[in-house]
Amino acid sequence: MSQRKAPAFASAFPAAPEPLEVAIYDNHSHLDFVFDEELGAMPWNENLDIAQSVGIRGVVQVGVTLESSKWSAELATKDVRVLAAVALHPNEAPLYENLENLNAAIQEIEALATQPRVRAIGETGLDFFRTEGENSIALQQHSFEEHIRIAKENDIALMIHDRDAHDDVVATLKRVGAPEKVVFHCYSGDTDLAQICADNGWYMSFAGNITIKRNQHLRDSLAMAPKELILIETDAPFLAPEPFRGRPNSPYLVPVTARFMAEVRGEDLNQLCAQLARNTECVYGSWQVGF
Repeated sequence: MSQRKAPAFASAFPAAPEPLEVAIYDNHSHLDFVFDEELGAMPWNENLDIAQSVGIRGVVQVGVTLESSKWSAELATKDVRVLAAVALHPNEAPLYENLENLNAAIQEIEALATQPRVRAIGETGLDFFRTEGENSIALQQHSFEEHIRIAKENDIALMIHDRDAHDDVVATLKRVGAPEKVVFHCYSGDTDLAQICADNGWYMSFAGNITIKRNQHLRDSLAMAPKELILIETDAPFLAPEPFRGRPNSPYLVPVTARFMAEVRGEDLNQLCAQLARNTECVYGSWQVGF
């Protein structure tokens, strides 16, 4: 039961970039997605090995279905470089058709959330780009609120997917009460949302799409974001940064986005990386604990 499919790419994985001097993390990746066999699938451990060689200390492996959430939680017990996030993606919720079925799935997510190396509930949120219809939106909203509850009860981060739903996401967080740590995954808002995040202490996680020319609103948001509230991610295998757009993304491409972010903010790369590492550990804790 899933709308999330492995993408088809025009060409193979890019070469690894120049290593970072100060190690950082990829706080959102989907290592379980299988790539087009014609391009040569890259196993999760190979992704991590290359990433480690260029200065990526660890990743948060993110679930979007029951199956991928279970896989993510299990992988985090196998490799010290991995922590897990578990959830039903917003577009998954309507596929359960009714509250009884949806609640049964959410109970399984709730059980996974108690595992010591599951450090976030996500990705969850609202997505009005693909979801239409009163019943479907109601199921999505219910799922979001339940995921918020689970994050608060387990005192772990909430990792938000927000597509064409900024106002509703913010309104929901304020109405039901946000967890202590909230991450806007693949930040997609403008400076108005960035100010709301800053005012509420919510983290903004920037991905490779910040390098795309048309996304000036993302660069403006990054430029004004408090340094204590910025994170970096790949959303691999999606959103490869320029000049690799259209090719499969991987945690080892984080340095490309990090260098771009340093330019946007006018900061020293090493200082930015040190800040990103501190912020990531503040949200998710130590990768060493619980292994």
